[in-house]
Amino acid sequence: MLFDGTGGEYTARIETLQKRRAQARIEAFSAREAEAPVGVTLLQGISKGERMDYSMQKATELGVARIIPVISARCVVRLDAERWAKKQRHWQAVAVAACEQCGRNRIPPVEKPCALDEALATVSGLPGVIFDTDGDRAAQDLEPTTELATLIGPEGGLAPEEIQRVTECGWQRIRLGPRILRSDTAPVAALAVIQTVIGDLG
Repeated sequence: MLFDGTGGEYTARIETLQKRRAQARIEAFSAREAEAPVGVTLLQGISKGERMDYSMQKATELGVARIIPVISARCVVRLDAERWAKKQRHWQAVAVAACEQCGRNRIPPVEKPCALDEALATVSGLPGVIFDTDGDRAAQDLEPTTELATLIGPEGGLAPEEIQRVTECGWQRIRLGPRILRSDTAPVAALAVIQTVIGDLG
């Protein structure tokens, strides 16, 4: 099965296979889709190394529509523009590999890393939700929608002023249990809740 990332997939037969090259003959096209009914934009606070890769991989498997890596106040990763661009390409490749594994044929774009205010401007107009232990609403209160944004903090969590910032934008604060989740566990839990309550896991 082959896909080009824009939807649908192709049945193909491999005709030649070399070390760095393969040739296949396309036999048929299928319009099969595997996208979630709610398009979630994940604003992911940047964490170190494999934790960030894990977040990208699992978010893709759970149907995220777009990922914006966020350089938040407590982010410990600080790079120059060239190295951020290299990281972006790497994370996009992780998302592609996750699509191959889970059967998605639309690749969620991984945007360039940016500050929180820039990320929030990008998703302006979308309903937003943040999950934390002090949330005033339950997950069951999530309202059906076709698009949604959510923010996950880095290893050190979100700073109080960042939580206040998204609250001022009208985002819901949803309780996600009494335990503080790691930066690579939180996006998995958040997306699983969203997809269960208003997506296609319920």
